[in-house]
Amino acid sequence: MHYFYMLRCSDNSLYSGQTNNLDKRIKEHNSNSQRGAKYLRAKKPVRLVYFEEFNTIQEAMVREYEVKQMTKLEKEELVAKPTKI
Repeated sequence: MHYFYMLRCSDNSLYSGQTNNLDKRIKEHNSNSQRGAKYLRAKKPVRLVYFEEFNTIQEAMVREYEVKQMTKLEKEELVAKPTKI
């Protein structure tokens, strides 16, 4: 399984990404390791607020690109929808 995910940062911004191991990736983002995204280093802690499952990493990457083209308002509306977190 592959995932597109969105995180809520401590400054209330949203961060989008994709991974094949959601739990591990969120722990990496919240840790002090270099494996977390540079953007998030000063915005911790982060929390998972939205995700979608895909069969391939390519599908997850396409969805990530689509969401990154959205406005902040559209992203907030997406996050507000019920999800299975």
